[in-house]
Amino acid sequence: MIAKLFVYGTLRSEFSNKYARLLRGQGERMGPASVPGSIYRIGSYPGWKPEPAGEVRGELYKLENPEQTLSTLDDYEGEDFERVQIKTTTAGHDTVWIYLYKKDPPADSRIASGDFCAP
Repeated sequence: MIAKLFVYGTLRSEFSNKYARLLRGQGERMGPASVPGSIYRIGSYPGWKPEPAGEVRGELYKLENPEQTLSTLDDYEGEDFERVQIKTTTAGHDTVWIYLYKKDPPADSRIASGDFCAP
């Protein structure tokens, strides 16, 4: 199983919610990373889509126990998100997990900077 997770929203180290703390406790922050795609503001959190083309900035984590941690994070992300694999555009072009937003976000909600913490 892939043991790396790319996070772009409320799981990033800038946040202190229960699940962001769980990720930091059960994984090693490897540093900043980027993936292709775009993110959209969905209320108080972002959602990632592979199109349109762009660059999304976030963080990469190496998970100590990927099955357990990802199972918990899958529950947190909920039914509107699906965990999928993608290659990073940084950090050695690693294959990592990312959470895909399954619905169609409003076109005008795209975060142009690609960075949820610096829109």
